[in-house]
Amino acid sequence: MKGYSTGEVARILELTPGQVRASVRAGLAQPGRGPRGELRFSFQDLVSLKTARGLLASRIPAARVRETLETLRRQLPRGRRLSGVRISVEGRSIVVSDGAARWQPESGQTLFDFGVEDLVRRAAPAARESFRQATRQGAEPSLSAEDWYQWGCELEAAAPQEAAEAYRRALALDPAHADAHINLGRLLHESEGPAAAEAHYRRAVEARPEDPTAAFDLGVALEDLGRSEEALSAYEKAVALDPGNADAHYNAANLCEQLGLLTDALRHLKDYRTLTRGPR
Repeated sequence: MKGYSTGEVARILELTPGQVRASVRAGLAQPGRGPRGELRFSFQDLVSLKTARGLLASRIPAARVRETLETLRRQLPRGRRLSGVRISVEGRSIVVSDGAARWQPESGQTLFDFGVEDLVRRAAPAARESFRQATRQGAEPSLSAEDWYQWGCELEAAAPQEAAEAYRRALALDPAHADAHINLGRLLHESEGPAAAEAHYRRAVEARPEDPTAAFDLGVALEDLGRSEEALSAYEKAVALDPGNADAHYNAANLCEQLGLLTDALRHLKDYRTLTRGPR
């Protein structure tokens, strides 16, 4: 069955089932419901609960933790998840770090690292087993392309091979599912290299030409393949669709410099610096 049960979450996070249910009642996670009304948790719910536990241990009130997590989810760009950022307490402030950017999602000396490597290790067996059960039981006819895509999103962190298979099943049902192409491309980029990912990024661009994420990811693959002019064209498309994409500006600036386009390089670098100054 898709998702983690209350018992599995309790074992993974070393809590009691009662503590898990109390955290849900406090609004610290937003699980779905199974066919019998039971709670079913996604991997992102696990990340939220793990993060909340660390903040509560830092004497951050539960209401403030809940509000901060809700605010942070709204602040993160499309496709960016809690599992991809670091949340810490410095003095009395909750601080989020995402690459070079650091900000307070709402306005504490101990620094807490909420990396999810250990959480991924603990969650992986349950994620794999639920996926294997579904495929063994012939769930394919009852699941749509979007269902397989959503399942792939939940499996990515804990079981990337199963996530890739879920995306392939989504694409078998809907070959123009842009998000499935993007996510499968990223998994293949990491596991097999940019050549394996390029075709999926291109299919995503074709299916949804207004998507800056697809254009940016295609640019990264092309740059990794040493095709600088094609990569720059993809980055230029990404920033035309989303002028606030700091990474695309930075990558474009580097390529412009390599290609001798110094005026364009300075323009992209200026935009990058403006975008990464962080909240004031």
